[in-house]
Amino acid sequence: MTTASELRSGKGHKDENFPVASRIIAERHRGLILAFYEFVRVADDIADHAALAPDDKLRRLDLLEANLLGKGADEPEAVRLRAALTERAMSPTHPIDVLKAFRLDVTKLRYANWDELIYYCSYSAMPVGRFVLDVHGESRTTWPASDALCAALQINNHLQDCGKDFRELNRVYITQDAFAARGAAIEELGGTRSSPALLATIRDLIPGTERLLAEGEPLVSQVKDTRLAMEIRVIQIYAERILGLLRGRDPLCDLVHLKPWEMMAYGLMGMASGLYRHATQPARPTLPTV
Repeated sequence: MTTASELRSGKGHKDENFPVASRIIAERHRGLILAFYEFVRVADDIADHAALAPDDKLRRLDLLEANLLGKGADEPEAVRLRAALTERAMSPTHPIDVLKAFRLDVTKLRYANWDELIYYCSYSAMPVGRFVLDVHGESRTTWPASDALCAALQINNHLQDCGKDFRELNRVYITQDAFAARGAAIEELGGTRSSPALLATIRDLIPGTERLLAEGEPLVSQVKDTRLAMEIRVIQIYAERILGLLRGRDPLCDLVHLKPWEMMAYGLMGMASGLYRHATQPARPTLPTV
């Protein structure tokens, strides 16, 4: 059997809509975060691979998890992450949680309502933010704000790629109740332009995403690490700008991704804003995790 590395799509951290262990992050943390990203990236490529049968995908995801837990050494990304976690005496809980989302990608192609979508985000996105916070030694009281921000990023991505996900993977994250409310058909996602009903369906998920971004806004002031606060603020601004694009553009036919110059400009804005907020705003009360 080929290794997961041989099935890679070629997509890397520089292709994402948000910075992954950018130079803003302290150098001592970047290697571990990148090892985590590469592990998640290879799992994503398995779940999205067009030529693999569902059972094969699940077997490969199980092998990644086994290797991460020290059972075998077939997959280099799992072995590297295991070594990096061991060096920092960190648990593999967060990457294992993310694997649950990729298993859902294989077995669950539709989401009935917002609660089901947030459940998916609780494995696909929230563990990523929690992992970065743990790497920095931040309090777990920061998790609720981080969870909200990460879920918003995930839903942004779902809306941006809704046509591609349907055409290539028959996977739809826009909720079925949203389609029903607007009288749109899921099959319309296969078209080259959204009908008014479909466009309204897509945009009906924006208010919920806005609420998540608002819930995540205090995170900049809650974290202790200044560089991490700057990185978070950059991510928040990227997410806000992408939501703005989604309000005015059709993801089936328009560009709803930030251009390189926009990412640079908004990145500089976010760094300055994050530094100022972290230095001047008192941390807002945080909710205890359960």
